[in-house]
Amino acid sequence: MVAQTRHSGQPSPKKLAFREKLVTKGQSNDALLKKLKALHSELAGMDQDLVDANSLSGVRKELVSSSIMLHKDRGVKAYAACCMADILRLYAPDAPYTQAELRDIFQFFFKQLSNNLKGSDVTYYSQYFHLLESLSTVKSIVLVCDLPNADEVILGIFRDLFALARRDLPKNVETFMAEILIAIIDESPSLSGDALEIIMAQFMDKNARVEQPAYRLAVNVCNQTADKLQRHVALYFTDIIVSNSEEEDFEQIRTAHDLIKRLHTSCPGLLSSVIPQLEEELHADASTLRAIATHVLGEMFCDKAGGDLARNHPSTWNAWLGRKVDKSPAVRLKFVESSKGFYNAPAEMAETIESALNGKLLDPDDKIRAAVCKIYSQLDYETAKHRLSEHHLKAIAGRVADKKSAVRFEAANSLAKLYSLAYPEIENNDVTAISKFSWIPNELLRMTTVIADCRTVVEQAISEHILPLPPFVPNAENSKIAEVDEKAWTDHLLNVMRYLTEPSVTALVVLSNIKPIRPTIIDSFVDACVQYNGGIIDENEDKVTQKLSRIIEVISVYSPDPGKMKEDLRAFAKTNEPRLYKLLKTCLDVHTDLKGLVKAQHDFFRKLEQSSSNLTPSMTTLLRRGCLHIVNTSSIPTLIERVQKGHGNTITKTNLAANHAQLLLINIAKFCPALLKPHVDDLVNAIEDGGNEKGVIVGLQALASLVKLDPALVPTASSTVETLQNHALGSSRRHAKFASRIIAFFDEKDDICGSVVERIADSLDDAPEDQLVAHLVSLGQFARFVPNAFEQKSDVITAFLLRKLLMIPSLCPDNVEDDGEEWTEDDDVSDNLKAKIAAIKLLRYRSMSHAKSKNAVDISTPVLKMLVTILDHGGSLTGDNGIEEDRKALSRIRLQAAVSLLYLSTVPVYAEALAPKFLRLALTIQDTCYNVRMGFLQKLVPLLFYRKLPARYNVILFLTAHDPEEDIKQKASAAVTNLLKKLPPELRTENLEFIFIRLLHLLAHHPDFAMSQSELQDIAKYIQFYLELIGSEETISLLYHLASKGKTVRDPESQVYSENLYAMCEIAQELIKLRAQHHNWTVPTYPGKIKLPSDILRPQPNADIANKIAKQTFLPSEASAWIAEIVTVAPKEKKERKVPVKRKAATNGHTKRTRKKRKREDSSDGEDFDGLTDATDVDMSDGPPAHTSENDDGEESAGEEQLGRGARGKAKARAKRNSRTSRKAGTPPSSDS
Repeated sequence: MVAQTRHSGQPSPKKLAFREKLVTKGQSNDALLKKLKALHSELAGMDQDLVDANSLSGVRKELVSSSIMLHKDRGVKAYAACCMADILRLYAPDAPYTQAELRDIFQFFFKQLSNNLKGSDVTYYSQYFHLLESLSTVKSIVLVCDLPNADEVILGIFRDLFALARRDLPKNVETFMAEILIAIIDESPSLSGDALEIIMAQFMDKNARVEQPAYRLAVNVCNQTADKLQRHVALYFTDIIVSNSEEEDFEQIRTAHDLIKRLHTSCPGLLSSVIPQLEEELHADASTLRAIATHVLGEMFCDKAGGDLARNHPSTWNAWLGRKVDKSPAVRLKFVESSKGFYNAPAEMAETIESALNGKLLDPDDKIRAAVCKIYSQLDYETAKHRLSEHHLKAIAGRVADKKSAVRFEAANSLAKLYSLAYPEIENNDVTAISKFSWIPNELLRMTTVIADCRTVVEQAISEHILPLPPFVPNAENSKIAEVDEKAWTDHLLNVMRYLTEPSVTALVVLSNIKPIRPTIIDSFVDACVQYNGGIIDENEDKVTQKLSRIIEVISVYSPDPGKMKEDLRAFAKTNEPRLYKLLKTCLDVHTDLKGLVKAQHDFFRKLEQSSSNLTPSMTTLLRRGCLHIVNTSSIPTLIERVQKGHGNTITKTNLAANHAQLLLINIAKFCPALLKPHVDDLVNAIEDGGNEKGVIVGLQALASLVKLDPALVPTASSTVETLQNHALGSSRRHAKFASRIIAFFDEKDDICGSVVERIADSLDDAPEDQLVAHLVSLGQFARFVPNAFEQKSDVITAFLLRKLLMIPSLCPDNVEDDGEEWTEDDDVSDNLKAKIAAIKLLRYRSMSHAKSKNAVDISTPVLKMLVTILDHGGSLTGDNGIEEDRKALSRIRLQAAVSLLYLSTVPVYAEALAPKFLRLALTIQDTCYNVRMGFLQKLVPLLFYRKLPARYNVILFLTAHDPEEDIKQKASAAVTNLLKKLPPELRTENLEFIFIRLLHLLAHHPDFAMSQSELQDIAKYIQFYLELIGSEETISLLYHLASKGKTVRDPESQVYSENLYAMCEIAQELIKLRAQHHNWTVPTYPGKIKLPSDILRPQPNADIANKIAKQTFLPSEASAWIAEIVTVAPKEKKERKVPVKRKAATNGHTKRTRKKRKREDSSDGEDFDGLTDATDVDMSDGPPAHTSENDDGEESAGEEQLGRGARGKAKARAKRNSRTSRKAGTPPSSDS
């Protein structure tokens, strides 16, 4: 370079003006400090390019003397450090010190900082700030990289700076520290593992966040030096994995992978060399290592930086997706669990992950299916609304029917939570929210109608998320009272019901707990706990203990975990906490309003948590099954108000609310009228107002139920009495029915009712058909509740019913083409048919009202004969008179006749009279019309459940074995299962086991019985069906004994039937032995003595005949082979359970039509022709069926189905006619359509 002269414009080097000695003897601290301040001031102002370095040599040497560096005064050391930093700046890039001196200097620097820089308000803060700034900007810190044992010095610097960062210093100080660390990392040829460990330690805290300075410093440094650090980071993780690969718990490896995940969140550039290592782990032999890698990669792909990760490492992305089918369930589970944030990923990736999760809903492992469902319970509303596909939601809904309870719970819980989030928008009529989420309650409730196991999880989901009780908020004026909005709570229920179909509404009514007879079994449990007194019983100890045990047994069998429930209920009984018992009773009391219920539940669980917190889950389940948490007495005023606001049939929000409010009130009136007691005046006003048809019918039915419950509530105002009489004589069938029932409970009922009966009887001949129906319904109520008033005109009325109504053939309507169906829609039922059905009910009510009189049999015998005749003639009283009658009308008539016979059979004297016709009645369950079969079964089940019928009627349930409609067979099976759960051992034996011989006897008389192989095989399937439900290791001995004893008696009717019976007994014995062999059971000799039913069997005339029959075989020699085929064919391949959508069933050669589904009208009247109330819920719950009162006996309207097996002779004759091409059934509209 050409030498520059002084005249070139470049200033001459500046010499240090400071000439004093820093270190002198006897010098005070203040003097030294003053010198250092002066020196620092001058050095700080000097320019690196214009300094005369030689002038600095004196102070340079003095600054590193031990007398200064080890000085006790902090100020001296602070200014000395600043001066040294200035010296290094002015000498840069060369250092004017030896390596040893440099080592001491840098250690001196960071010792001052770490010991003294504790905040911006400390003494000498400016000097420490200057020191850091100088090291940061001049980069003199890089000199440490050339020192011997530089790693040790660097480690100290890293340790000190991260310690400083935690002191929450100003942001510019944090920036200086970051630049210092970055400079060291960039300049250092390698970074020691210990130094890297310090950086990594900042990410180890799971709660680390950007607000924390040390974490922020580490993130800044790592992001600025990613290229340099990524190799070190890869080696760091490799060392951890290799060194811990032999460990069994993989704890260190898990910790390392958690660190990788957190690094990816903050410093993804660090992991470029780590990701391939994770990909290799996805293919490792150790399933635990694969699971760990799958989990961490899944969470990385599903965070906001996941898109870049997948683009930069496509092979890793594909390898991770492949883990969804890993052979290890643990790995597949981690794949699912790590995908919970997949909606944060780019849309294309999210769709791919969602598709993979959709497939995992059918994974063989239930934990994986449950994990997939659980993901969706963690979504926020906006994500669910905009990113979650409805198809995937539907797939989750399908898992509510899963065979594993954990999966069912997670699926139901996720759906219910999503609905809860969407509800405000649904309430505000948001179209997207309605479209995407409003169907959820309907689907959950529908599941309970097809799969009994779903009830518990749906019940929990409904009560916690969809229809929760209001939270307890103390009233501002009285803290002992809950502050709740009863109207809003009731309107919430009606809003949810807007989108429910009819079956789901029925299921909701079941879950509301208004159906069970009160006191319920749970009420009995509380009373038993009080009597038990914690085990301290003064008298009748055995009786009290046995009673409590029996109640606990009954409650537990309907629990998802019977063993746990039983244990917890016993523990609750032993707590002997009177306060808990009182609160529980308050919760269960039907008279407790919403405020009282919320307060009582809050206090109950608070008290329970204090004494026995482990019992909370079981007691929560118990309360859900017992208290009125969906609708209660506080709901009534709002429901009545909503009913009265409805007008017309237009589908509007107001009218839908009115319809559903009406339905709820009608169900309350039928099953829990006690809720209406405080609201009698509101009901009377609704009746007298008369301006709203729905309000009138609700008022009449509710008041009728109330006065039946408590006659003291009968209204006495003259205007009300007159209004009721007008309704009783009017042309509205339903008005007439309930008005007549109310009148029947008046104090002057004989006079008033007698007058009405006389007026009606006198007008029967001239009454129009619609008026006639109303009159007959009214007469039915009087015959039932005021028989004395009815008997005044009974001769006239019964003569009219028989001669001018029931004996008249039911002709086909004119100009209506025969469509081959056997059932008609409710709206199409003629007034004449309605009148005939009302007439049959009337005659039945009359018989029932005289059941306890001396002449009961004389009065009822003609009715019994008439009903049996109707069954014999397929629904007609006239028989084969050459007139072709309307098959649709005959189906309804014979159903009503069969149902009437069922109710009459609840009276012992009538049941005895009907015993010879039991087979004829039982075969109604095999009617050619689906609706007749289902309607009959729906009435039979609750009567059996509450043991209203003789034990032999249980046999009818097993005649559904060949039904082509699966729902009928399922309903019968569920009824048997519930009876097995409910009945104590002695009653179980009487009602379900001893009847086996009756089943064999009935099959021997069955119209389809024949000794050909095909017929015997079909008949044997009834026995196989029975054994599948009843046959167990405990019962098999008795059943085999009964089958054996069947050959020791004879049939009183004929030898042919006796031989049929013997053949059935032999088939039963073979099937029992095969079943025992299949289950590895022994069949021991039954130890007890049994007495066979004498009403159907007789002893043999003598011992010789008995011995001869015992040795004789009545089955063909090849029977053993084809009986074995029945057993081997019976078990079906286990498949993933799905909710049935379309039923298909074999019909044993007969053509089957698709059954016509009906559009149901409001069947608030249990006795009406158009509403066979499904009074039993055994097919939709794991609890007992609701009680059906004697009047709940209308016909269930639906389509019909040709039954091939077990059809009677004339049904077979119709088979060809009924094999026409089926027409596709219409679907009933939803309530929200």
